[in-house]
Amino acid sequence: MRLAKEIARHDRLYHDRDEPEISDADYDALVRENRELEARFPHLVRKDSPSARLGAAPTSSLAKVTHARPMLSLDNAFSDAEVEEFVARARRFLSLPADAPVVLTAEPKIDGLSCSLRYENGALVQAATRGDGAVGEDVTANVRTIADIPQRIDGAPALLEVRGEVYMAKADFAALNARQEASGGKIFANPRNAAAGSLRQKDASVTAARPLRFLAHGWGEVSEPLADTQYDAMKRIEGFGIPVSDLLVRVDNLAHTLAHYSKIEHARADLPFDIDGVVYKVDRLDLQERLGFVARAPRWGLAHKFPAEKAETTLEAIDIQVGRTGKLTPVGRLKPVGVGGVIVSNVTLHNRDEIARLGLRIGDRVRIQRAGDVIPQVVENRTRDAPRDPYVFPDHCPECGSEAVAEEGEVDVRCTGGLICPAQRLERLKHFVSRGAMDIDGLGEKSLVEFISLDWLKAPSDIFRLKAHRDQLIGREGWQAVSVDKLLAAIDARIGFDPARFLFGLGIRHVGAVTAKDLMKAFGTVEELERVARSDSAIADLSNVEGVGGVVAQAVVDFFHEPHNREEVAQLLALAKPAAYVSTARETEWSGKTIVFTGTLETMSRDEAKAQAERLGARAAGSVSAKTDLVVAGPGAGSKLKKAEELGIRVMSEGEWLAEVANS
Repeated sequence: MRLAKEIARHDRLYHDRDEPEISDADYDALVRENRELEARFPHLVRKDSPSARLGAAPTSSLAKVTHARPMLSLDNAFSDAEVEEFVARARRFLSLPADAPVVLTAEPKIDGLSCSLRYENGALVQAATRGDGAVGEDVTANVRTIADIPQRIDGAPALLEVRGEVYMAKADFAALNARQEASGGKIFANPRNAAAGSLRQKDASVTAARPLRFLAHGWGEVSEPLADTQYDAMKRIEGFGIPVSDLLVRVDNLAHTLAHYSKIEHARADLPFDIDGVVYKVDRLDLQERLGFVARAPRWGLAHKFPAEKAETTLEAIDIQVGRTGKLTPVGRLKPVGVGGVIVSNVTLHNRDEIARLGLRIGDRVRIQRAGDVIPQVVENRTRDAPRDPYVFPDHCPECGSEAVAEEGEVDVRCTGGLICPAQRLERLKHFVSRGAMDIDGLGEKSLVEFISLDWLKAPSDIFRLKAHRDQLIGREGWQAVSVDKLLAAIDARIGFDPARFLFGLGIRHVGAVTAKDLMKAFGTVEELERVARSDSAIADLSNVEGVGGVVAQAVVDFFHEPHNREEVAQLLALAKPAAYVSTARETEWSGKTIVFTGTLETMSRDEAKAQAERLGARAAGSVSAKTDLVVAGPGAGSKLKKAEELGIRVMSEGEWLAEVANS
C-alpha cells in the first residue's frame, strides 16, 4: 500500500502538476519494485495497482477529452538483455522460428508532453494531452500556436489522429528561463516541465509566447490504414508536413538495434532536445495487431532507457530559495563538475527531510546524477561519517524574517509572512485583486509588476494608497487621466466590499472561496475571526464551523499568529473597511445541502453556478464525498461524475439544474 500510494503521488506530480520531485530513474525504480512484489505475491495486487494505471487523471480547469483509442505508455528496459528478451518474447508470442528476423523501428524517446492531433478532412479540429490514457485535456487553442504543427494537411485519410511529443528545445528553454528570471516570473526546472506548463495554459496567448515544438511518433484513430509498416506510416506522416525524428531507422537484428541505441546515446548531449532513451516498435503493423496489448502497454513496443549519469564533487554551500507560494527550497552549490557533457554547479536538495536523510553538511563530498535530464540531484553523501557541524535548516524566512514552519504531515517548510514577504509579493497581490477575491477591474499582472517596480506596492493595503500616486502615474506609457481615474474608481468601489471575498483574498493557506464564506457565516467579520483565531480555544472553535476541519483551523491560527500578517490585516481593515457578512440565501429544499459542479457548463460560468447554489442556501464544494447531496454534470465530466455514481449520489444535467433554480 505504501509503495502504491508513493507511485500515485509521483504520477500526480509529474502528469497533472508538472512538478516532479524525483528523477525518471528513481520513479522507474519504484515501478520496477512494485512489479517485482506483485509477481512474487499476486494475491496482494491492488485493484488500483500502478501497473495497470497510466499517468494521472487531469484535474485542471481545461475541458476534458475522451480518447477514441487509449494513449498508452511503453514498458521500459534498462539493459541489453531486456531488449533481447523483448524480441524473443515477441517471436514466441507470434510462434515464429527461432531464427526468424523481427524487424523493429528505433528512434529517440523525447522527454516532452504527449499530445494527440485530430485532423478531419485535412483540417486540425482538436488537440488533447494524454492525461490518464483514457481522458486528456483539450489544448486545441494552445496547439494552434505551435509553428511545427500544420493547421491543414493534404493527402491524408479523412480522419487522422497523429500522436507525438510537445517539447521545448534546450536553447529555447535556457532563453525562456533567462527571460522569466529577468521579469521575476516562474523559473522552470527542466524543458519537459516548461513545455508541459506552457501547453496547459488556460490563456493560449501565454502558450503562443513560449517556444514549443512537436515531433510525431505514432497515430491513434484513422479512417484508413496509413501503410503496412510503422516506418512507412511515419514517413507518410512526415510527408504531410508534420515533423518526425530524423533518427528514426529500421533495424533487422539485435546487433543493429543496440548499435543504433549506442549511436543515439553518444549523440545525446548534442541533440537540440532532451531525450531519456530509445523507443523500439515492431515494424510490421499486422504483427503489431496480433501482438496486441497487456495491462497499460503494447507488446510490440519498448522504451530502452539510458542509465543515470553520475559524478562526484564537493558541496560548497546550501542556499535557501523562497518560492512564490512561500515554500523554502534548499539548493546545493557545488564545485563545478562535468556530468554527461554538461557543467553542473547547482543541485536540488528538495526539502529539509532530504537533507537529513542524506546527512548533508557544507563541505561533504557528494555523488550527483542527471537522470532523465532533470535538475541534478544528490544520490549519495560520501563523507557523512566525517566530523563536521550539522546543517541547521532555517526556521525563519530569509526574505522577510517571518517564521517558517511545516504543517503536520508535510515535508515542505513555508514562510508564514505571506502578505509582506517580498518573494511572494506578486502572486499574493494577483490573488488579492483576482475575480474570486476583491475583483479589482484594471489591476492586472502587467500593472502590478509596474507598480511593484516603482516601489508603490509592497503589500495589499498599498493598493488603497495608489491614489497618492495619481499625478505620477498619468503620463507614464499606457496611462492617461481617464484610465488612471477608472482604475482608482475601481479600487474605491471595493471599499466596504464582501468580507468573505476579502478573507479569501488574504491568501490564507487552505482557505478557498467556499471556506472563506463558511468562516464569515460563522463569525460575521474578519475582526471577530481574528479574535477567535488568537484565543486559547481557537482550534476547537474554528473546527466546529461547517466545512472547516483541523487543517484549515490550524492554517488560520498560524496566519494570525504572525505579527506581520496582523499588522497588514489591520491596515487593510482600516482602508478597505469590509462589511459584516449578510447572507442572501433563501430557505429552500436545498438549504444546508452540498452541491458539486463538474464538467463543462455551457450556459453559465462556474462562479455563477456556485452563486446560484448559495442563493438557494446550499454549499458549493469542489470535490465529491459521501457528504455530497447533488452533482451537476456538464459535458466532459470525468472522475467526479464516476465517484458520484459509485456513491449513489443524485446527478443532474445543467438543464435540469437550471429548471430547479427557476422553480425554487
